[in-house]
Amino acid sequence: MSKVIFVTGAGRGLGTDIARQALAAGHRVVATGRRPEEIERTLGGPQADLLATRLDVTSLDDAHTAVRAGVDRFGRIDVLINNAGNFYAGFFEEIAPEHLHRQIETNLYGPMNVTRAVLPVLRAQRDGHIITLSSIAGLVGAEFNAAYAASKFGVEGWMESLHHDIAPYNVRTTVVEPGFFRTELLMDASTTWPEPTIEDYADRTTATVEAWKSINGQQPGDPAKLAHALLAIAGQAEPPQRFLAGADAIEGATAKARALLAQAEASRALGGSLGHDDTGA
Repeated sequence: MSKVIFVTGAGRGLGTDIARQALAAGHRVVATGRRPEEIERTLGGPQADLLATRLDVTSLDDAHTAVRAGVDRFGRIDVLINNAGNFYAGFFEEIAPEHLHRQIETNLYGPMNVTRAVLPVLRAQRDGHIITLSSIAGLVGAEFNAAYAASKFGVEGWMESLHHDIAPYNVRTTVVEPGFFRTELLMDASTTWPEPTIEDYADRTTATVEAWKSINGQQPGDPAKLAHALLAIAGQAEPPQRFLAGADAIEGATAKARALLAQAEASRALGGSLGHDDTGA
């Protein structure tokens, strides 16, 4: 069944793959990004089923304008895919406070802005699906990932809670945790690399930046296959609330689940005995 699919970050990488495959499958697409004219060219020029429109996800006004444009063009929105994001790398002490703010503004407040603009449409329809790209870094913290993981852990909690808020209106949610995919996330257009500023971290920062840059173009995941999987999920009547994407993400999440269970059991003796004693004994 043809759907109207609203995609953020459609100007490059995974967002372009999603938009291109959606059009090829017969869907109508609202493809958004900061340079809509470039998006339209990348996707093959003007098409009846394509609306390329400007959206900076950090702007709630932009989000409302883009959603109105999509509804004006196609009459409805069926699926929102929150894909836009970036990566501020570094050890926490070396990440400038303004960079930390920008990371969370883009990766957490960004999808919140777009979702806030889309939700009235989906509720009125009593039908819709919100798919938000998180990361395995939203489940598992790692070295050099403090800002990025903070933003993605926030996405996880927000989406898990949002699911309960909007389920009564037949609006479904899926949060996606990809592992390493050969997208453009590690390219300079999407990643801000830290400069060594603290002597204790200097050697590790230099070595870690080099290591991360060497990964770019070698990641195991195929973004075209991920786009196909996301569109398959968008077509399901009962989509998963959480989707682990990539064998590395599945293994990482499994290991984290085991660790959480072990930590819960280790906390039981002390943590489980902290309630008030109301027996009067």
